[in-house]
Amino acid sequence: MEDLNVAIYGVVKIGGIEVWITQTMVGAWIISAVLILFAVVVRIKSSKFNEIPKGFQNVIESIVEAFDNFAKGAVDERLMFLGNWYFMVFAFILLSNISGLFFFRPPTADWSLTLTFALVTFALIQVMGVKFQKGTYIKGLFAPHPLFFPLNVIGELARPISLSFRLFGNILAGTILMSLLYSLAPVFLRFLAPIPLHGFFDLFAGALQAFVFCVLSLSFINFAASSE
Repeated sequence: MEDLNVAIYGVVKIGGIEVWITQTMVGAWIISAVLILFAVVVRIKSSKFNEIPKGFQNVIESIVEAFDNFAKGAVDERLMFLGNWYFMVFAFILLSNISGLFFFRPPTADWSLTLTFALVTFALIQVMGVKFQKGTYIKGLFAPHPLFFPLNVIGELARPISLSFRLFGNILAGTILMSLLYSLAPVFLRFLAPIPLHGFFDLFAGALQAFVFCVLSLSFINFAASSE
């Protein structure tokens, strides 16, 4: 089935190294461009924001406030600066997940992309753990006995794997099911039958998986930085 394979649009050589331009890369570039354009519009509009929000200003401030409250519930005050990063991650993953509504193959249906985000979370877990707990965090890898060090390391490495596979697996499964529906359904049903399923797999499941990824990431980081 074609949805199991990521299309390759071309190969570019940079310094003698072949760089494959894949369907995932192009999709990620498009979504990034949309987010950057939206950010520029918000930045321009923000210079005209009023004390009493209305219209576009009200929507933007509601979104920012909602995610700010979400971050406050997931991490303590010391880690609130990570909220900006995970707001971007949430927006990118959400747009990636719902891109199937526009007949794109979601970039998050490619494990290489979800693993990249998960590895950033893994790096933040280690950095925040060492920053706030210092030597105590390193000692925790040898608890309750030095013999458990290999198991503790495996447990740490399992986090980015589980984070990336959870997001990748759910989005790819939805993509495959929708592809099957379009392939097997009679022609007269292909324009009506998929609508409720798009609502579930692309909108509901897409938003849920973006939320779950950010919740788990922030929870892992907060746990690593906590001395309790």
